[in-house]
Amino acid sequence: MGVNSVYPFKKPQKQLRERDPLQGGNVGVPADFATPAQAARGSRTVVIAGVPAGLLEDELLADLLTIHFQRSRNHGGDVEQVTYPTRKAGVAYVTFEDAAVAERVLKKDQHLLQDKRLPRPFPLTVTRYCHQAFLRVTSTLSMAVFRDHLVLEDLVAEMKQQSPALSFGPLQRDGHIAVQGPFPALRGLRDFLLLKAKSLPEEEKRDRKPHQRARRKLQEHRGAAEMRNPARNAPREKQVLVLDTDIYHYMRRFHAKALRRNDAVISGVTDGDITTVSIESAAEAQGLKAKKMIENYSAELQNILRKERICLKEPSRAGKQRLRQLCERLKAQYPTVLTIPYDTHLDVVGTSADVFGFTEEVKRLSR
Repeated sequence: MGVNSVYPFKKPQKQLRERDPLQGGNVGVPADFATPAQAARGSRTVVIAGVPAGLLEDELLADLLTIHFQRSRNHGGDVEQVTYPTRKAGVAYVTFEDAAVAERVLKKDQHLLQDKRLPRPFPLTVTRYCHQAFLRVTSTLSMAVFRDHLVLEDLVAEMKQQSPALSFGPLQRDGHIAVQGPFPALRGLRDFLLLKAKSLPEEEKRDRKPHQRARRKLQEHRGAAEMRNPARNAPREKQVLVLDTDIYHYMRRFHAKALRRNDAVISGVTDGDITTVSIESAAEAQGLKAKKMIENYSAELQNILRKERICLKEPSRAGKQRLRQLCERLKAQYPTVLTIPYDTHLDVVGTSADVFGFTEEVKRLSR
């Protein structure tokens, strides 16, 4: 989960002048915490990649996108706003008047931007919009499993087209690549790569189940945390899913009882912003039920949770202790706020209203 802002509050640095489709402001400089109206608008907005930048005037391309997404044959409807150009070449944002239209557009198999002024039809990639201030995570993926089967540079280019909401670092010689962006988009990229691994030609597979090897490589993480259930029966079925680390910690803190209902042992292996969750159960049905429940909790929490970072201004151990004691006292007033301490800062996770109130109290009481 990305940090909404950092306390002590500072004047935002100058940003690229890209309009934010949620606020009409600059992307990366949210004027406030996400309001319900902004969250609702986000559900009506989609990200469009593959816009033929440079072939026509920007205003004309924006008009063509409006026409395309208003047509019923494209599962479209009334368009409220088209944001184009953006700081990413070939990427636009389309906001509909009705969230149901955005859902229909996302379900359409293929979108082709066509006009007599274009040399050919251009395929568009449509993905869900996630405001980067909310759920922005970083992960390092290992592409080495594909080295003997695919040109890694071509695969990375396909990944960029598949996931326009993500930012990619350079491909390293060892096959690793850093990826940053909204957690749902990162999870979608992971699923895309797993499907790629499963589709490798049978005669070229060096392992009996190479897609499982790919899964292992894509999920290699360090550190561990565990929620235990005393019932342990062998052999046990295993399910795996990936969560935002802050979401995982919040679940363990406030939904621990629910996570133990399905006679399952749930463990999490954390690597930075990403936590890989393993679910072991005596029967497959129990594991699948637990997995579905966790996925539902995760989806709900992603929509309502925000994070604020409080810097530890006093480097001394006593100063850090005073701030942490203050936060502990405030928990009685904000019982559903999760605080995660680190050496240099304290992360505060909760709803927008609670996080804002909590950090304002810290600011007031620590003066």
